[in-house]
Formats: sequence, structure tokens, C-alpha cells
Amino acid sequence: MTFPLYCAEPARRDTARHLAERFGLEPVRQRPEAGYWLELGPERLELVTTGRHGAVYAEFVEGAARHRREQGGGRGQPVAKAIGLKGARVLPRVVDATAGLGGDSFVLASLGCTVTLLERSPVAAALLYDALERARVHPDTVEIAARMTLVHDDAIRWLAETATRPAAERPEVVFVDPMFPDTDKKSAAAKKGMQAFQQVIGDDLDSTALLACALEAATVRVVVKRPLRGPAIEGVRPSAVLEGKSTRFDLYVIRALRPAGAADAP
Repeated sequence: MTFPLYCAEPARRDTARHLAERFGLEPVRQRPEAGYWLELGPERLELVTTGRHGAVYAEFVEGAARHRREQGGGRGQPVAKAIGLKGARVLPRVVDATAGLGGDSFVLASLGCTVTLLERSPVAAALLYDALERARVHPDTVEIAARMTLVHDDAIRWLAETATRPAAERPEVVFVDPMFPDTDKKSAAAKKGMQAFQQVIGDDLDSTALLACALEAATVRVVVKRPLRGPAIEGVRPSAVLEGKSTRFDLYVIRALRPAGAADAP
């Protein structure tokens, strides 16, 4: 079943047609009366529904993205520390295996990293594509967006294929932020829009397999972002844990995890 896409701006019908073809969406002539749909307006692409909450969209130019870009704390930010940027002379190539709305990817790209955003959901991928297109034509973000590449594919398949390549062609870091069922009622009430996004996108129930593929593909480390008290992904135990106020990062250092003699291909 394909996801509906409604074009509310006649001047952007060609863009809507391109989105539908690229991400396998279903163009509709009228707004649906129920459920969720993507709506292309004069300014951006949004995930909307009838009356329950505001629109959900990806944004790299204004709002929270602008604040983090201008006042985010640079390499001292928790995600930057987890990736290994603090004190790094050479910035790593990063793969965000669960890109979602791209917030962490944008932070890392704004700090100079080259980031590949993997997203298997056609809805999330379309929202990311729209946000990147807008960022690429804005003077404040054009250089940052140039370091971001969107790949609409299943991360497990993509990482498994990448793991067969020589080390020089693989990412130093794989970043994973899987969606799990949110059992925090207060959190759910406070973030209705994101809860709706999670409902449409679905939970990442294959995170154990995703972690295993990430460990094979990365050459330096895998970083898993989790709620502060949330469970770790089953399987390999983290090499270290970096805790913040509401989230933590489970770090898997490749050199410590791979047995001696299992060197990467040159």
C-alpha cells in the first residue's frame, strides 16, 4: 500500500510528481478525509492529519536547526563527543543508519563531517529530501547540505553490502538511533507530532540485526543513541556509555570488539 501525497500548491505539481516517482508515493487529487498523508505546500512538504496535532516536517534552515547551528556548543555537544569529534584532527565519515528527520545528521554535517543519511521509510525519506533541497539553496546552509547525502534504502541491506568493501570505502562511524515503542505517557502527551511520525514510520524491531551490520561496516566505532534509562540493543555489549540529561550514547569501539588478526581489508 502506497502513502498518499497531496499537492496543495498548483505551481509545484512537477515537484510533487518527482517526489511520488522517487519515493513510491500515491498522488491524490483531494486531501484525504482521515488518516495521515504528505502534503506539498508553497513552502515545504509536511506529514499531516485531521486535527490531532500540527504538521511534522524536516527542517535544516530555521527553528531548532538554526539555533543548534548558531549556538549549539560545537564539538562539545554530546552527539559530537559520542562520534569522536572532540580533539579529532581528521573528521570521520559518518553513516546515519536511521536518519528519521535528520536532526543529528545535520548537527554532524554542520561540524564538518560528511554524512550519509539512510532512511528506508518513503515518508521520512521524502521529508528529508524536501528539507535538503531547501537547505541547498539557502546561503546559511548550502555548504552544510553539500556534506549530506540521502540514500532511500534499507539500512541492513546497505550496510551489509558496504561491509564487503575495502576499509577505505567504508564509514569510520555508523550512528544508530532506533525507534522503540514509547511507554512514557508524559512524553507521549508532550510530543504528539513526533508520536504521529513514529506511528507512520513504525518501530525499528530489527535493531539487533541493524547493530550487527553496523559493526561489520564501521571501521572505528558504532554509536547508538538511546533514552537515558532505555534498554541497550540486544547482542554485543557497549564498550563505553556516554550519558546526558535525557539521552545516552552506547559506544561500540571496533578495535576492542574485533578479535586480533581480523584486520580490515586495505
